[in-house]
Amino acid sequence: MTNPVAKLLGALPPGVRLVAGGTVVLGASSYIFLALAGHGLDTTQVAGVSMLWTLVMSVGYGLFSPVELELNRLVAARDVAGQGPGPAIRRVLLATVVVLTVVLAGVAAAARPIADRFFSGDLGLVVGMGGALVGLAVSSVARGALAGLGRFGSYGLQLGVDGGLRIGLAALIPLFGVHSAFAFSLILVISPLAASAIGMRSVLADRRGGPAPAWRDVVTGLGLLTGSTLLAQLMVNAAVVSVGVLSPSSKALIAALLNAVVLARVPLFAYAAIQASLVSSLSGAAAAGNHGEFRKVLLRTGGIVVLMCTAAGLPTVLLGPWAIRVFFKAQDVLGPADFLWLSLGTLCYMLATVFGQALLSLGRHQRQLASWLAGTVVLVTVTLVPGAIATRVELAYLAGAAVSAAAMLWALNRSLAAPAGSVTDQRATAAASRSSQV
Repeated sequence: MTNPVAKLLGALPPGVRLVAGGTVVLGASSYIFLALAGHGLDTTQVAGVSMLWTLVMSVGYGLFSPVELELNRLVAARDVAGQGPGPAIRRVLLATVVVLTVVLAGVAAAARPIADRFFSGDLGLVVGMGGALVGLAVSSVARGALAGLGRFGSYGLQLGVDGGLRIGLAALIPLFGVHSAFAFSLILVISPLAASAIGMRSVLADRRGGPAPAWRDVVTGLGLLTGSTLLAQLMVNAAVVSVGVLSPSSKALIAALLNAVVLARVPLFAYAAIQASLVSSLSGAAAAGNHGEFRKVLLRTGGIVVLMCTAAGLPTVLLGPWAIRVFFKAQDVLGPADFLWLSLGTLCYMLATVFGQALLSLGRHQRQLASWLAGTVVLVTVTLVPGAIATRVELAYLAGAAVSAAAMLWALNRSLAAPAGSVTDQRATAAASRSSQV
């Protein structure tokens, strides 16, 4: 009898398997980086590094993961047409530089309030945050170009080098007797920049020409994706940030809660490695107007997400409080109930992500954005309800993610109930428009 797991892995495209290795290394580096910081720094410094990591992962990925997605789409379309990636990379890079400049200017102008609110007055961590945002911006451009050209080996290598450097440098710092939060922050600058330099070598070797994509196409795609991604990243990282804002003196809770969030989000790393193949199936069914196949793929995707979250969530709830004390040197401020709410929140968040990708496949970008906005409103409302701060932020994450997932599922049902030709015609018109622009 065929092993169902082996059958599933065998059905994945080769590119996904190549990316999976790098994804594992990069995902593991988050845990090891924070664990090494916990053992090498005092409580105040650990809280600062934890807050820095959270802000960079939420704001940075919210701003720049759309860059990767949009550049991926543009470069892939050009590659099919026999055109080189250079013009698209330059145009998207220019748009990225504009966004990055505005963000860094805002950070510089508010450096002192940011330092006082989030980093116990440490301006060095504000500098480190700015540098980390630069690293994320550059790595997003590199990954988008590599993915668009189908160079998944180089893509996976870039992920692996980035994660490997984070681990190696974090391990070296204490060996040299350095106990500095600023030194740990520089790792988030050096690692992505070095990895991007390695990954971009093969892209820069492609000298094919072609017209640049239209600015309207670039700006519209980036705008819609950025709105949805920022809200999604805000939701998944809001728990730690909310405690930092509402109870900045709770240093031990901030550090422990970040460790708990990282453990509860283990399924997200696994899903990242298979997301491309699942989204491809949804897009193919939507383009063909095959709603039956679309529902089948969506149900299978949701089932995989539920299985992953259950398999990871049960041990996280049972062993999480012990694990963060042993591996992250966290104080005993969280119990199994805290891990339960965070794990359930991750399940709802991942389902919302799946449903959101399905809406994008149907060309319903605005509905995806509206759903994330509805969930964010609920998240903020629950966070402001009186009660224990840890429980409030955990339940806010769960409630916000659940509302977003429910809203997207409702939007999907409405979209799939429309006449079969309407979605297909819309996607065909959009595809024709993009082809004429690139």
